[in-house]
Amino acid sequence: MKHISDRTQRGMSAVLAGKIGGWRSRLLFAGPAIIASVAYMDPGNYATNIQAGAGYGYKLLWVVLLANLIAMLFQALSARLGIVTGKNLAELSRDNFSRPVVWIMWAVSEVAAMATDLAEFLGGAIGLSLLFGFPLMAGMVITAIITYAILMFERHGFRPMELIIGAFVSVIGLCYLAEILIAEVDWIAAAAGMAQPSLPDTAALTIAVGIIGATVMPHAIYLHSGLTQARAVVRSEDERRTVLRFSNSEVIVALAVAGMVNMAMVMMAASAFHQGHSEVAEIETAYHTLTPLLGAAAAGVFLISLIASGISSSVVGTMAGQMIMQGFLRIRIPIWVRRLVTMVPAFAVVAAGVNATQALVISQVILSIALPVPMIALIIFVSRREIMGTFVVSPLVRVLAVIGATAVLSLNFVLLADVFGVTFPFLASP
Repeated sequence: MKHISDRTQRGMSAVLAGKIGGWRSRLLFAGPAIIASVAYMDPGNYATNIQAGAGYGYKLLWVVLLANLIAMLFQALSARLGIVTGKNLAELSRDNFSRPVVWIMWAVSEVAAMATDLAEFLGGAIGLSLLFGFPLMAGMVITAIITYAILMFERHGFRPMELIIGAFVSVIGLCYLAEILIAEVDWIAAAAGMAQPSLPDTAALTIAVGIIGATVMPHAIYLHSGLTQARAVVRSEDERRTVLRFSNSEVIVALAVAGMVNMAMVMMAASAFHQGHSEVAEIETAYHTLTPLLGAAAAGVFLISLIASGISSSVVGTMAGQMIMQGFLRIRIPIWVRRLVTMVPAFAVVAAGVNATQALVISQVILSIALPVPMIALIIFVSRREIMGTFVVSPLVRVLAVIGATAVLSLNFVLLADVFGVTFPFLASP
């Protein structure tokens, strides 16, 4: 597959050579972070954000902010790895770890890809089912057809896919802009919620664990390094530094947008549900409750954003799965086979009659188990001078990455323990 067109490559070369400049020149390098940012707006985030806003108003917005900062760091490191080495995280793992470790990493990552697709497929299907009155299985079939049709554009390279995913991200962002304009947001309370960390009770701690613990997505870490590995042809270390600077700027902007969308979800739920409907925790309940509270327009916009989230994140998940298999095993299968393999579990869950929200929770548990694999591998590689050369991360960045990984993985452990019924004194009900 040709990653980007010759015309775009020529434009990038002209920018790196200093022949053209300005903010528009940066758009030539934009795309990878936009695609990766979809992972932070997928349907798996909806239920957690709704529960946070409904139960605690604006008080947990600081958790969303913290989670977003951790996500920015790891996506920037993933992009850095691809730009500097010309290889993605899966390829580097294959080249540097023993064969048994590589097989285990691949197997765990494949399971994570299926779990990711489960959440994304269900989100799109739930949205279509509620918006048009379809049975959930019909929504699944329609979601499958749409995502497969979009994936066909991948044969033309990354740029068409980046434009399509960027359009979906814009739809999600505009939907939540509309939501917070329709809802009566208490902006002073929202600002306080972002600036003043607090956990009102032990149940709030559990929700905070869910927000942070499921933030950094395994497939997004793998994918970002692959999207940047052969994007721009660099001829010197100075040009590579320029590409890294552009990449870091894009990560900040794209993940900031994703963070604002998540904050808007919490603010909408806080405004609509906190007073009188604090028990709302499921997507379907949120939709049915929104209609009488904020009107049919607000409820419809909510579903449109959910459908856009489900479809776009499912497309990105398939791209990541393809890259993971190719990187670990040097195998590339037809995209329709890849699409079929990852969506079969989602159809099986719906056919079995499993509650949709319960299925989303199960998918997050599986992702929590898989997350240490790419996070730890990424920190190892970006810290090795023999791999990164002069672009090895500084001791400060390394410390921040270790702290971020420790926080996320520890909270994931708490989340898993809570799901399996293991109680901790600090999570016990008063």
